[in-house]
Amino acid sequence: MGALTLRLPPLTSLSSAAAALPRYHFCRQLRSVSAAKFSVQSSTVEKEIAATPPEIEPASQKPRLQPEKDRVITPRSQDFNAWYLDIIANAELADYGPVRGTMVIRPYGYAIWEAIQDYLNVKFKETGHSNMYFPQFIPYSFIEKEASHVEGFSPELALVTVGGGKELEEKLVVRPTSETIVNHMFTQWIHSYRDLPLMINQWANVTRWEMRTKPFVRTLEFLWQEGHTAHASPEEAEAEVNPSLLNITELQAMQMIDVYTKFAYEQAAIPVVVGRKSKVETFAGASKTYTIEAMMGDRKALQAGTSHNLGQNFSRAFGTQFMDENGERRHVWQTSWAISTRFIGGIIMTHGDDAGLMLPPNLAPIQVVVVPIWKKADEKAGVLGAASSVKETLQAAGIKVKLDDADQRTPGWKFNFWEMKGVPLRIEIGPRDVSNGSVVVCRRDIPGKQGKVFGISMESSTLVAYVKGKLDEVQSSLLESAKSFRDSNIVDVSSYCELKEAIAQGKWARGPWSASDSEELKVKEETGATIRCFPFEQPEGAKKCLMTGNPAEEVAIFAKSY
Repeated sequence: MGALTLRLPPLTSLSSAAAALPRYHFCRQLRSVSAAKFSVQSSTVEKEIAATPPEIEPASQKPRLQPEKDRVITPRSQDFNAWYLDIIANAELADYGPVRGTMVIRPYGYAIWEAIQDYLNVKFKETGHSNMYFPQFIPYSFIEKEASHVEGFSPELALVTVGGGKELEEKLVVRPTSETIVNHMFTQWIHSYRDLPLMINQWANVTRWEMRTKPFVRTLEFLWQEGHTAHASPEEAEAEVNPSLLNITELQAMQMIDVYTKFAYEQAAIPVVVGRKSKVETFAGASKTYTIEAMMGDRKALQAGTSHNLGQNFSRAFGTQFMDENGERRHVWQTSWAISTRFIGGIIMTHGDDAGLMLPPNLAPIQVVVVPIWKKADEKAGVLGAASSVKETLQAAGIKVKLDDADQRTPGWKFNFWEMKGVPLRIEIGPRDVSNGSVVVCRRDIPGKQGKVFGISMESSTLVAYVKGKLDEVQSSLLESAKSFRDSNIVDVSSYCELKEAIAQGKWARGPWSASDSEELKVKEETGATIRCFPFEQPEGAKKCLMTGNPAEEVAIFAKSY
């Protein structure tokens, strides 16, 4: 009775061809069944430089199913990337699509995304936003209207040039983000101050032609939510992005970054660092970008969510105006903000271990798995009856529970399988437990006998209270463990030499910074690290820039990142 297991090919096989091309001279074609042709071009190169065959994955490179003896997870300390891919394969989260750089999100992986959606949808509506949907095809002329936007996104654009077998009069961009088409529509909907604020969100797919891909973290197409708002004043707009700051402007732009922060801590058990991006790292077309940065298990940073104060950059480009109370025409002030399926990658890399995935209970598709155990035929009915009763009791209490009563697998196989899929709690029920009216409860985050508790009563109120308490404990334990790991790997530095040493050790470096953009780029070139953010939590007292020795008002965090 062997287990079937998905094996993912190495990422290098998916991206080596793309990686070999210069970033600003990259062009490829995709021909779909509808004969649409997609190409990627830089803003300075308008003709195709190379025409390559469709990027279809050869059969020899596709993931393949292996017998149970091959279902292994590479130790995290041995090869973090291989470990990550093994978890995605064996936990059945995703598979590679036939086009290089794409992925198919499998039901278990999509269920995690649905849990993220369920939480955020409530928060968006509580803060006055409404869901809607915009087309994924955007006229290229829209992208060109905002100069820094087109410059920032041109290398990643997928363009449709043929439709219905005919050359299009204007090429279309497959949505990389929606600021341009949103502004086009806002211009038609906003006329008076009475139409403001206008606050919407959409759940959609996005296409960005990435050179190097990594499932969930960076793929050609991914899922996200993107919020867009328009306001009558800069104070309203900034408050939408950042409500934690003191004046009226700053009491609204952080509203959404605050929602993301609470989600990261309370649902994903990921202790993010919240702050403002440097000018170099600011979103193309934004005045300010706020971010939540998470430390992964290999100590690289993951930008887990962003919120942008767009100022009037897009409204001026598109002529998005309103009549104010004095009868004067004014441009609106705007924000945009997003979280994507890369958060799933962040959960894997923050909490997973050598046994596999470890999911925070608040986002787990299955919070409890019940495994019945019997040896003799005459024991089966009694054990299954008790196991089914336990399942129904927990389900009625709102706990997401699965009964694994399949008799094709041994209990030991089931234990390993559900541990690998990251289920927070396992309940074991055998003949002796049935006789005693009790169960055994095992925690995923505490391996072995230490995580097992025997003799928990099957009585409904007792069992429900115990299980809910343990789920809360697992949620808190994962957060505290991730906090401890993060804090022990952030080093305070006061000189460039100390920064380089910290980065060389794989840590995050935190130090005073007031140097120029060119000096920031020098750090990236020499160390591979970037400014992840200027944290909102800043130390008091006088500071001197670690690079120049000049006075500095803020500390910045530097790290290598995904």
